[in-house]
Amino acid sequence: MINSNSIKQSIVLLLFLIVGTISHAQNSKKEQLEQRRQEILKEIRQINTLLFSDKKKQKSELTAIEDLNYKVSVRKNLIKVTNQQANLLTREINANQNTISSLRDELKQLKEDYAAMVVKSYKSKSEQSRVMFLMSSTNFQQAYKRLQYIKQYAKYQKQQGEEIKEKTITLQEVNNQLLKQKKDKEKLIAENRMAKKELERELNQHEALMKSIRKNLSKYSSQIKTKQREAIRIDRQIEKLIRDAMANSNTKAGKSSATGSFAMTPENKALAASFTSNKGKLPWPVERGVKKMGYGTQPHPVVRTATIQSNGIRIATNKGAKARAVFNGTVLAVMRPKGIPPIVVIQHGNYSTAYKNISKAYVKKGDKVITNQEIGEVFTNNNGQTILSFSVFKDGRTQNPEYWIARR
Repeated sequence: MINSNSIKQSIVLLLFLIVGTISHAQNSKKEQLEQRRQEILKEIRQINTLLFSDKKKQKSELTAIEDLNYKVSVRKNLIKVTNQQANLLTREINANQNTISSLRDELKQLKEDYAAMVVKSYKSKSEQSRVMFLMSSTNFQQAYKRLQYIKQYAKYQKQQGEEIKEKTITLQEVNNQLLKQKKDKEKLIAENRMAKKELERELNQHEALMKSIRKNLSKYSSQIKTKQREAIRIDRQIEKLIRDAMANSNTKAGKSSATGSFAMTPENKALAASFTSNKGKLPWPVERGVKKMGYGTQPHPVVRTATIQSNGIRIATNKGAKARAVFNGTVLAVMRPKGIPPIVVIQHGNYSTAYKNISKAYVKKGDKVITNQEIGEVFTNNNGQTILSFSVFKDGRTQNPEYWIARR
């Protein structure tokens, strides 16, 4: 017949194994969420420093609403991640409360069994009783078995005592863990409450600015379209520059100029392979910065009827910031289109990177550059904005730079 205590112990052991597995997975998830939360908090600090620190500088309404719109989106993301952390802690707290309940039941049963054992042991503890128990054996084999029984009983009694001690310690540890989890949750809730207040304040500012913008929506739409046409014109110039460089490389190699890819030397092939192997690990083209606009076709963040085609990413940085080469290469050109700041284009095998909105270029065509080398100062406009536009190309075709630079 199966002992009921053994069944209970097996159930509790199974419960601990399940809880342990879940706990490991939750700890991993918790670490990921906390890391993401810290990244967002750092991004908010950078946004405040780079976009909102100079309150005396008058921004255009469109620039102000773009900056605020970006900050609001990041703040919402922070609240979302913090909510996920709080929900995860709630599940952990519930799991630990269930574990504590099971431990208490198990400990109670152990103590009752141990108490009964102690009483029974007390009644038969005298040496005379033990001797009589042994002497009343009918043969030597029975006496031996009775002696073994006495030893095993004493050993089991000791084991029960140790198990009670271990369960008590475990219970205390789980209780302490539960208290810490509750404090962590309270802290997260308090931080989220503050974040929501900040969000509410920012949304009110956002709405006030939008009211003003709606009155002149057609004017702003026209401005955006004009800027977009200018951006497309510049992008085409960069693409033509890279295509001409490809054609020239093929002509020198005795190949057709219309191959659609660079004809590379062994040195350039090795450089391109190294560039590829560093995908997702390339340094940012500025030391400090936040991404204000992503890659690809997208609606304007403020005037939703207007569409933006972005061949790269726009990074807001601090005044006087230096643009840096993201990898070893050769300067393909320092372009100086009419009416806009210079553009530096660097070749890395069959890859190219473009750095737009440079006020002072520190390099010239043909220069060899290394990773993180300063190649120019980023231009600051009349609104106090210091924006670097950064693009990545492979054989003249645009790539999403976010896949190439390291995540911050």
